[in-house]
Amino acid sequence: MSDIREDAVIQATGLGKTYAEGSMRTPVFDGLDLIVRKGETVAILGASGAGKSTLLHLLGGLDTPTSGEVYVGGQRMSALSDAERGRLRNRALGFVYQFHHLLPEFTALENVLLPVVLGGVSVPEAERRAKALLESVGLGHRLAHKPGELSGGERQRAAVARALVNRPGCVLGDEPTGNLDEKTAATVFDLMLALNRDQHTSLVLVTHDRRLARKLDRVLELHEGRLRELPPDEV
Repeated sequence: MSDIREDAVIQATGLGKTYAEGSMRTPVFDGLDLIVRKGETVAILGASGAGKSTLLHLLGGLDTPTSGEVYVGGQRMSALSDAERGRLRNRALGFVYQFHHLLPEFTALENVLLPVVLGGVSVPEAERRAKALLESVGLGHRLAHKPGELSGGERQRAAVARALVNRPGCVLGDEPTGNLDEKTAATVFDLMLALNRDQHTSLVLVTHDRRLARKLDRVLELHEGRLRELPPDEV
């Protein structure tokens, strides 16, 4: 534990993942290290099938590594029960995916306040917090609209609000703008960066878009199971 940095919101040490099917073993990566510091933004690039989504799932405690450890807020994920990991994810992490994953039967406001209520906050306080965040992402006039009544960009902005509503230490994004047109993608991306600055929340974003990746503090490439930090002239 002495090697765990105090300024790390997420730290992976010696991380490995191998998928097994029958007698076949498929290693994705092995011995991977990563530190995400408080307030910093990190892009992860890599070819399809390189393991970017797998890495994100391991960092978020949604999957279990074959070897190594992941620490979130200084807590070792493997030492926690499933229920404890769930509570830690709800409190310390936010997730944004390529598809918004909003609950279709709930309004935008209800979708965003749900993680707050699940965290034990009263409904009035959860509603106040969710409403303020939806207003900050330009959806104050869409609070009562269900996902089917929102545009693609509006749905993704609501998903960003949901990821940030519990004021997590880090947001993990898996191609969060991948389903959007170029202009809308840039708008949502810039919104995430603005909220990162306002809330001092770290961002780890998997993306294929190098133009967007250049806006982040660091750009890493996952290639043949290794992470390499790219200098600006290679991004």
